[in-house]
Amino acid sequence: MGGSFGGSAVEALVASFGPGVALVGADVPARNRQDWSFLPATRPAAVLRPSSTEEVAAILRACHNAGVPVTPQGGLTGLCGGALPLDGGVALSLERMTGVEQVDPDGMTMTVLAGTPLEVVQKAADAAGLFFALDLGARGSCAIGGNLSTNAGGNRVIRYGMARDLVLGLEVVLPDGTVLPMLNRMIKNNAGYDLKQLFLGSEGTLGVITRAVLRLHPKPGCVAAALCVVNGYDKVLDLLSTARRSLGPFLSAFEVMWADYWHQATVRVPGGKAPVAIGEGSHVVLIEMQGLDEHLDGARFDAWLQQRFEAGAIEDGAVARSLSDVADFWRTRDAAAEFANPGVIGPHISFDIGLPIRRIEEFVARSKPALLDRLGCHSVHYGHVGDGNIHIVAWVPGAVPQPLPAVSEIVYGIVRELGGTVSAEHGIGLLKKPYLRHTRDEAQVELMRRLKRCIDPQWMLNPTKIFD
Repeated sequence: MGGSFGGSAVEALVASFGPGVALVGADVPARNRQDWSFLPATRPAAVLRPSSTEEVAAILRACHNAGVPVTPQGGLTGLCGGALPLDGGVALSLERMTGVEQVDPDGMTMTVLAGTPLEVVQKAADAAGLFFALDLGARGSCAIGGNLSTNAGGNRVIRYGMARDLVLGLEVVLPDGTVLPMLNRMIKNNAGYDLKQLFLGSEGTLGVITRAVLRLHPKPGCVAAALCVVNGYDKVLDLLSTARRSLGPFLSAFEVMWADYWHQATVRVPGGKAPVAIGEGSHVVLIEMQGLDEHLDGARFDAWLQQRFEAGAIEDGAVARSLSDVADFWRTRDAAAEFANPGVIGPHISFDIGLPIRRIEEFVARSKPALLDRLGCHSVHYGHVGDGNIHIVAWVPGAVPQPLPAVSEIVYGIVRELGGTVSAEHGIGLLKKPYLRHTRDEAQVELMRRLKRCIDPQWMLNPTKIFD
């Protein structure tokens, strides 16, 4: 895999690119030593910050020749340790490779550099009268390259799909410095293998994404949202079924918050608001619709909600009457980002799992008491139930460090028994590596290894991630 970063190699890179690109030793910023996981910070020998694809290629070529491990980094908002550099290795940060290079309103595409924050991409699309559908709570900090490298999901998968569904082309640099200019801008292009799919979701283990051609959609003509209190998970499923039938392709989000999460988000988080009150055993469902016409589609949404309320499917609720209300509803759903703060939950363990939708409540009913009884571990639940993806926040009060292996064994053991996946949208990284075979059998893992050995025979690009 390569050893520590030698002094002569550092000197050569500093001489080639200047001290602004290569930061060494004590000059390595603290932010480049860890990501948003609770894993301890590492000590990379250097952080390299290229500003062009040519510089990325030159850096990877030099590190490849020297046998030095390289860890690509974007916005460092990952929760699985995928961007955590190796001690003595190199962190390759794309923070200087930012910017929207082209918006094509006819082809409905946007070409961006990989270090561009997701929120910048969203605003550029909006300014052009278009819409980039990928959205998640870390939008202001995460980088589009990292979103694509982890195949991020987010809030609107039920309508627009995962990150890989929003990409037409990529520019990628291989571990040996070879540049693949795959900047396809066409929806239909069946000229051989779709090579970009190798790099989407590969967590920077096969290549470094430097540019992307993103697929845009028409800007919604109206947005409607409601918070619905539903008594029991069967009624959650009934609401999802009728929403799909009545709202059709306009249904853009179906998020569910269990009562335990709702309490943390609206009572414990400073400034939290509770537009609706719920009892134990109830769920709050955030439903969003993106329509074309406020009068037609907004009326359709209101009529459907009224019909569901009169049928007894909805116990109580709140309907957004402005885009400000919509944003307030989503702030409640995104409040998990505040849970790590003192006075809320503090240090905790985050899980991102996928399950057959009907079995999600069975998972909650089994895992919550198992964690509490065996480990004294509390847990709260929320997530993208319309996509079969929920998140768990688990913590043992006062435990330093948190008992990650013991909690993970319980959570992922139940996931395996229920036919789910240990990662719905966050990737594998370091934290989920021991549990990859809960979801993939040995033949699949071995094929992944063969691809890795073929493209990166020295095992120098983001080694130790996904599998050994």
